[in-house]
Amino acid sequence: MATPLIVASRLVKGYRTAAGYVPVLDQLDLDVGEGEMLAITGASGVGKSTLLHVLGTLDRPESGTVTMGGADVFRLPERELREFRNRTLGFVFQFHHLLPEFTALENVMMPALIARQPASQARRRAEDLLGQLGLQGRGHHRPGALSGGEQQRVAVGRALALGPRALLADEPTGNLDQETGERLHDLLRTLNRENGLTIVVVTHNERLAARCDRTLRLHDRALHPWPGVANGGGAPVKLG
Repeated sequence: MATPLIVASRLVKGYRTAAGYVPVLDQLDLDVGEGEMLAITGASGVGKSTLLHVLGTLDRPESGTVTMGGADVFRLPERELREFRNRTLGFVFQFHHLLPEFTALENVMMPALIARQPASQARRRAEDLLGQLGLQGRGHHRPGALSGGEQQRVAVGRALALGPRALLADEPTGNLDQETGERLHDLLRTLNRENGLTIVVVTHNERLAARCDRTLRLHDRALHPWPGVANGGGAPVKLG
């Protein structure tokens, strides 16, 4: 595997409920190589999203460490951690969470505007991303006028707006039909191969997981190699 970009060591995470403490991750270790596309599978409710949220610094572990590019992220002060997250990571979720009152172009521009980049620079970057994602001519449409697959591609563009080193995708095709979902996975694979983007994707779909470089299964609060998936990648598709 390539030099690790993300290293998680001995992660412990659980939740307290009315019925008591529910353990989710227990001494979990994970290395994600620079430029790798990794799939994480597992049954519903096993903790895949929890793991992704910890890797993405959206949630803190009870113990253990996460380093990215050598930085021990949970040792950073909260403001520095937010800045590091915004600069280093992009997120795509099952539901696109686009802002309905803004156009596709404005949704993709939003992270750069929040980061106080000049509007002209943010617009150029957003237009370029929409073109790469095959959404030429759709930038001025609001989300309600776009198909489900187009909305998810806009969400991918938004995640890439600040040029992150890694993209974390939580069931990004779970709300799409099979054909549209496969096209989105092809798109992610192309971004990985052509741009060297590190991608960690959580998915139930073994056909889609097989397109990644490696697949791990979350079971009994730990990650295991998953022999049920023969990783082969598949041919990239042309963007735009």
